[in-house]
Amino acid sequence: MAGRPSLLDPRAAGGVDPVRRPETLGSPQRTKRGWILLLLTLFVPGGAQVVAGNRGLGRAALRVTMTVWALLVVALVLLVVRRELLVQALATSWVQLVGIVVLAALAIGWLVLWVDTFRLLRLRLVAPGMKPLLAFSTVLLLVVTSGALGYGSYAVNAGRNALNEIFEPGPAIDPVAGRYNFLLLGGDAGEGRVGLRPDSIHVASVNASTGSTIVFSIPRNFQNTQFSEDSPLWQAYPGGFDCGDECIINHLYVDVMENHQDLYPEAKDPGAEAMMDAAGGILGLEIQSYALVDMGGFSQLIDSMGGVTVTSGGWTNYRGTRPDGVWGNAWWGPGTYDFNGEQALAFARSRHFSTDYSRIRRQQCIQSAMLAQFNPQTLVTRFQGILDAGEQIVETDLPGQQLGTFVSLATKGQSQGMGRLSIGPPDFEGEDGRFTTYPDFDEIHSRVDGMLAEDGTPQAAGADPAPLLFVNATAGLLSAASPAASTGPTEDSDNPDDWPAPPTQPDGSEITEEYLMHLEDTGQSGLLEDAASTNHLCVAGNG
Repeated sequence: MAGRPSLLDPRAAGGVDPVRRPETLGSPQRTKRGWILLLLTLFVPGGAQVVAGNRGLGRAALRVTMTVWALLVVALVLLVVRRELLVQALATSWVQLVGIVVLAALAIGWLVLWVDTFRLLRLRLVAPGMKPLLAFSTVLLLVVTSGALGYGSYAVNAGRNALNEIFEPGPAIDPVAGRYNFLLLGGDAGEGRVGLRPDSIHVASVNASTGSTIVFSIPRNFQNTQFSEDSPLWQAYPGGFDCGDECIINHLYVDVMENHQDLYPEAKDPGAEAMMDAAGGILGLEIQSYALVDMGGFSQLIDSMGGVTVTSGGWTNYRGTRPDGVWGNAWWGPGTYDFNGEQALAFARSRHFSTDYSRIRRQQCIQSAMLAQFNPQTLVTRFQGILDAGEQIVETDLPGQQLGTFVSLATKGQSQGMGRLSIGPPDFEGEDGRFTTYPDFDEIHSRVDGMLAEDGTPQAAGADPAPLLFVNATAGLLSAASPAASTGPTEDSDNPDDWPAPPTQPDGSEITEEYLMHLEDTGQSGLLEDAASTNHLCVAGNG
């Protein structure tokens, strides 16, 4: 018996292709044909039209499909052999604009193909039980494919707009002595304060060739800051910012904003410009750019990311409910914590019974934990919240046209060690441990120059100035990269197994929250400081 031609048999109804004339096929073969057309549109868009529909439309779609596959192969090759070049390109504004248009066009084009494929299915000819399944599958695949491309276009556009809001349109900056030097300020304009005060002050010096980074941390209570003669602040403070306890460095921002904005007539933020001059004077570096993060919005950013995870090696004080139920000084003990934004901010800023050095280390730890959270899953699922938070809390004068360059350097630097130096105890010790009050600038410049020389970009010690800071292009934020190595004290290892054991009570028993509450109530601050002596030990994640 001749029977009906098979799906692949071109002989049907006088040589008519059965794929184009499914009425010549049996019901099972019509259903099989339907699934094949769906799979072709999913994996080879345009294939269904070539074999069963408008060949002109199908060939045009196939050319687009092959071009897209070729671009993806090129991107994959670059990801393996020149990742920084790929990242730099994707972080460039005009490339993002092209991506927005292309993704939107692909979404619309694929939508057209799905609608046409649905027409080609000829549902009235397939087995009755398969009609709803084929129809549902078509709609689902349409939403998954075209919907994903459409969302991608929206996300790239939103990210590009956010980057344009955050970053300046000004001219590019050039490296100085082979390095880019960025100032990262954590600003606090909290309740009870007059004006914004940058309590977190870090300078990230990035090798312009390798991306390796050294982070210099300046304590908030640093005094007697010096300025070069070419700094506008020389006019107001020729002898330095040296009026005693009222002239700690974090008050300089407020002072300039209230009394000396005229010294920086062209500046968008005179206070930030003044802090750049101050940090440059302390380190003997030229600071080319700054980023100011509102610490009040810091918690919003962390919440938008779903929190951060850190492992602490000591007891850290915060404001909360004590064991007796009274609101006051509570404690986090050694261990791993999943912090929300408010908790992470309290952990990073805690200063009671602790040192500025410990506080700086905890800030760096939280910054590293934030970077660890910036993974594709977090960005896709929490994209809009991260974007909104980033636009609200970041102010910078970094030129947007160099965003790709800085992201490229960040990519290079992630595989290298990060140097760290705190401009104060324990890295510097002055008379009676008061280095931050009476700093030795020659010693600071010498140590800074030595670290730069080891990194291959020496700078003349003492040269006049003319938590790792990296640009996260996807979220439009400035973040600190997790260190792969440290130049700090031996006990400051990023491996909790290398940490010393936490302090104990005088009798050798473990410290408890009740014990710390008793010490506070009885005024034994010395023992409280001993208990908190290891809270600088911290690492992002579960350790």
